[in-house]
Amino acid sequence: MATTVLRVRLVSGDRMDITYDDPDVPDEADLVEHAISALAQDSGMLRTKHGDRLVVLYGRGVAAIEVAPRGAVV
Repeated sequence: MATTVLRVRLVSGDRMDITYDDPDVPDEADLVEHAISALAQDSGMLRTKHGDRLVVLYGRGVAAIEVAPRGAVV
């Protein structure tokens, strides 16, 4: 099961860090591609977590997605 943390910038300008996982996807790179392709669709959405809360993220409200690199940020 792959898990990743995405920093999402919403159309309103707000940002939030969410955790996205999928038990059917074994690789983190495939998971990120799945998230991008899901949010690119007109009716695209992701079930994610923000802390202990379940958050449904709809593609029409997302302006940008950042994926944190592994290791130290220089």
